[in-house]
Parts: sequence; structure tokens; C-alpha cells
Amino acid sequence: MSSLSPSRRAPNSTGPRVVAVGGGHGLAATLRALRRVTDDITAVVAVSDNGGSSGRLRREFDVVPPGDLRMALAALCGDDSWGRTWSKVVQHRFSGSGELAGHSLGNLLITALWEETGDIVTGLDWVGALLGAHGRVLPVATEPLQVVADVAGLHLNDPQRLERIEGQVEIATTPGDVVSLWLEPADTPGCVAAVEAIREADAIVLGPGSWFTSVLAPLLVRDIGRAVTESAARVIVVLNLAPQHGETSGFSPQRHLEVLGKQLPDLRIDTVIADPTRVGDVAALAASTSARGGRLVLAPVSARDLTPRHDVDLLASAFGGVLSV
Repeated sequence: MSSLSPSRRAPNSTGPRVVAVGGGHGLAATLRALRRVTDDITAVVAVSDNGGSSGRLRREFDVVPPGDLRMALAALCGDDSWGRTWSKVVQHRFSGSGELAGHSLGNLLITALWEETGDIVTGLDWVGALLGAHGRVLPVATEPLQVVADVAGLHLNDPQRLERIEGQVEIATTPGDVVSLWLEPADTPGCVAAVEAIREADAIVLGPGSWFTSVLAPLLVRDIGRAVTESAARVIVVLNLAPQHGETSGFSPQRHLEVLGKQLPDLRIDTVIADPTRVGDVAALAASTSARGGRLVLAPVSARDLTPRHDVDLLASAFGGVLSV
């Protein structure tokens, strides 16, 4: 297979250049919404997943976990029959009890393209071309990362005692309070193409998603965090609709911004998007947003079935309003 990447952007792209940083279902929702307002999208995706099919492939082939990358590619598939079909195909998960059980076809496809091309970015570009993805998907780093946290509250007789927790799955489900978060290896460089995309962006979107392991962790890659804080792009934060059981239990909307600011003290936020029905103290959230240099935009973005999921069309409308200002 040719080592050359396929065409990465539409020649006559319209709309602002938007980079969305994160992982998991939250990033996928953001990407599906952004597709409706711009055709110049780059997803910069976390590579610290250690569970499920991704974790198995990571351990067996010593590659970055492909699961969040696959979800991002599926989210960028078009709404025509080709896009809908391929989105379902790459998300297909094998059942049964054999060696393939639990594996996602998209994870296997991505891993195969990495072996064929010998390059992570080139392989992802080829998968994106096959799917007809409306945007580009890049890893935050080209080496797998381990997310590590100091967690308090795990010992009833000593609630201040810190316990070191390793692994994205373990941190996402901890009943304790995450006090600090870091990545190992700490000096892993960021993906060069991802850093370039961030520096060239008109807007950068953070969230929603698992706040520590999907939203914050990618920003702890030294080059990625620096590029985001130094970028002239507008930084837009989309808040979660509800605390995540375990990882952010009891968090208020403004607490999410506080821990973001603690991990990246130099981060300047331009806009925070929150659903008014999910904000208890609007004044407190507005003050927390203003303290970080931004403005609060209250917009109905939650799913109509009242589950804590973002409605893609409503989120697209909110993005359209923010990006047009």
C-alpha cells in the first residue's frame, strides 16, 4: 500500500477550522454536531483507554488503543447511505465466545491499516477516506499512554489518605475523589499533526465526556496542552449534563471548570455551553466562567428523553450560534 496519505481536507472547505479534543461518547456527540456547522473538523483523540477491545489490541500489538479513534471516525461519517452503512460497520462488535468476541470490526480495521502503512496518522487517514469521513481524526500521541491519579476518600478511617489509581477504566469508576491526574510516560510528545491542527484552528472544543479521563487527560500531553493554551483559537467548553457516577459524583457544573483550571492553569476559556435545565446555580457558573475569561451560553442541548445525553441537532444549533459571533 502507498505510504502517501489520501486527501485530508475538502479543497473548498467552508466554515471555521474547528478542533475537538477528547474521547469516547462525548467527543462523538460533539463531532456529529460540528458536522452540521462546518466541514473543516479535526478530532484530537485520547489514547489512554485500557479496557475492552481497545485494551486487548493495545496489549497484543503494542499500539495506541483504537476505540476512541474508531468512534470519532464513525461520528464523522455522512448522513447518506454510504456514511450510515459504514458508521454501523465500523461500530459492529463481534458476539460469541471465540477469540473475536467483544472486538469491534473498526478496531481491527484500524489496527490492520497501521500494520499495512507503518504509520498511525497515515493509517487513520486511509480509514477516514474509506468511510468518507467529514473531517480528520488524529491521536493526541502516537504512543499508548497510561492515565494515573491520586484519589482520596477510599479509606473510611482516613479519608484524606491518597491512593494511586492507574488506568482509564479504574479512574473512571473510582468512588473516590480525584485529587491530581497525570500521564505516563510523562514526557511523551504530542502527535505532530495534532499539534499543527490545534495551532491552525479557529476554534477548539473541549467536552463533553468523562471529565478526568476523556476531557482532561488528552490536555496533559505536554505538547497538546501547550498548543491549546497558546493557540489564538476560541476555546469552547461544553459541560456535561450530569455528574458521572464515580469519576465526578457530586460535581456541580462550576466544579468541572475548577478542576479543568487546576490541571491547566494557563487555559483561557472563551465560551462555556451549558443546558439551563441542568444548571442549579446559574450565577455561580457564570462567575466561574467569567473568572476564566469567558462567557456563559445557556442553550437547550439535552436529549428530549431526559437522559443525560446531548441532542446532536440542539448541540449543533448551539455551536452555530457561538461560532457565528
